[in-house]
Amino acid sequence: MIRLEDVGYVYPGGVEALRGVSLTIGERSSLAIMGRSGAGKTTLIKHLNGLLKPTSGRVTVDGVDTRKATVAKLSRKVGIVFQNPDHQLFAETVEDEVAFPLKNFGFPQDEIKARTEWVLELFNLTRYRKHSPLTLSGGEKKRVAMASIVSWKPKYLVLDEPTLGQDRENKLRLRELFEEFMEEGRTIIMVTHDVEFAAECGFDVALLVDGKVSALGSAREILSNVELLKKASLAAPQMAELFLELEGVEAQPVFTVEEAERLILSRLMSGSGRP
Repeated sequence: MIRLEDVGYVYPGGVEALRGVSLTIGERSSLAIMGRSGAGKTTLIKHLNGLLKPTSGRVTVDGVDTRKATVAKLSRKVGIVFQNPDHQLFAETVEDEVAFPLKNFGFPQDEIKARTEWVLELFNLTRYRKHSPLTLSGGEKKRVAMASIVSWKPKYLVLDEPTLGQDRENKLRLRELFEEFMEEGRTIIMVTHDVEFAAECGFDVALLVDGKVSALGSAREILSNVELLKKASLAAPQMAELFLELEGVEAQPVFTVEEAERLILSRLMSGSGRP
């Protein structure tokens, strides 16, 4: 598991980005880190593979203190996809970009080929395999960056704003990937402002406010709490907001269209006359 114990981080210029953050992220778990811009979300995830070392407190990955391990060693377990894909892309073709980490980690050639084919198809990138990743759109670049990390199936997959620039189809593919990874015993951690996606995926949610964890719980618990969301400058999922407007504070938390359909149908069948 990954443990953050009373972690504080101050940038060289004196900006205090994290203040006493304590989190335990277990195996087969899924966590969405949410909060306003500048709350410390990206700073937090950079601690997970040692890109940043805590100013105070400590971070351990499967018992290894990140201050005592190299980024290269930690990155074999903790794969991070940054918010800006331009910070990760460098190869001449999309295919080379995806295959590079597999070659770097010493995978056999036949497995490199199989994994490359799998991940290009998964992220809807097969037609771009011979294109330069730098010529693609922002959303396509994002998928290439994700594919290059997902290809080696790290134990801990960390994604910074994975749904930026993605349409509904690609978000569904991402959800399916999360389900597959968790079935394999892997852990998903994502930074996101996409409350709809976090709700649909059913992740646990850690709300960050001014460098501190202000709340931690299930998506249903956190994303239906209007006061908590206000503190983090987030809006509730649209479906939840709609049912709150219709029924007030006693509304049953509803996050997806499927849940709304089931609730409405059950009420109509019960003869309550109230959708």
